[in-house]
Amino acid sequence: MSAAPGLVGVRPRFNRRGALTALLAGAFLASLAMVAGDELTHSGGGAAAWDLLGSLLRPDLSRAFLATVAEASLLTLGYAVAGMSVALVIGVPGAFLVSGVLTRRRVVRAGSVAAGRSVFATLRAIHELVWALLLLSILGLTPLAGVLAIGIPYGATVARVLGERLQDVPPAPPAALETAGASPWQILCYARLPLAGADMAGYVFYRFECAVRAAAVLSFIGLGGIGYRIEIALADLRFEQVWTLLAALVTVIVIVDRVSAMVRARMVV
Repeated sequence: MSAAPGLVGVRPRFNRRGALTALLAGAFLASLAMVAGDELTHSGGGAAAWDLLGSLLRPDLSRAFLATVAEASLLTLGYAVAGMSVALVIGVPGAFLVSGVLTRRRVVRAGSVAAGRSVFATLRAIHELVWALLLLSILGLTPLAGVLAIGIPYGATVARVLGERLQDVPPAPPAALETAGASPWQILCYARLPLAGADMAGYVFYRFECAVRAAAVLSFIGLGGIGYRIEIALADLRFEQVWTLLAALVTVIVIVDRVSAMVRARMVV
């Protein structure tokens, strides 16, 4: 059989994209087999999924349950607000520390930046759920444990990201103020914060969205809120209540996102 015209002498080229796809797929399957073993699914999973999806068309919208959902949503929102308040108390001064914008001495700045980044990297390396379990063993099942479980790691993350925002402003305005004899605090107030303020506010609102989701997850350990109600509904196989609770959580997240967009738009203008 003769070769097709135009293909004589053409050797198949090594397809890097295909090889990378195969490598990633192999890594995914290997990791899945490692964590799941022979119990990736169970025989009742299909029926449960069918019941769960079927209840999506008939969520529980009774007045009594909606009152419960509203109470759980407010409690979750309260945990998120309190946790973010703690995070800002930690993160805003921490941002000044890790950015080194408040000192001109190189040795002092290098030392404070290195120390701050090490401390905050350690704090944010521990997930908020692990923080919650640690604090529960110390403080007991109290609201303070949930608030600190959100506030400590989120404060460390806020410190790092806001510090980077302060460092990444265009260099010309701070340099001009420094040449004119402005102090580091004056440069911070009149150059860095106005230039980075919108991005910083946007990130804080994003972390607040994360705090709402974290508060919902933390409530699974018994602190109350949407997650706790979802756990009860799942245990009772009341899937129609699960969808109502999830809709409430999504609504809260969407409201926070819209408020964030409005605030950032006003700051940019």
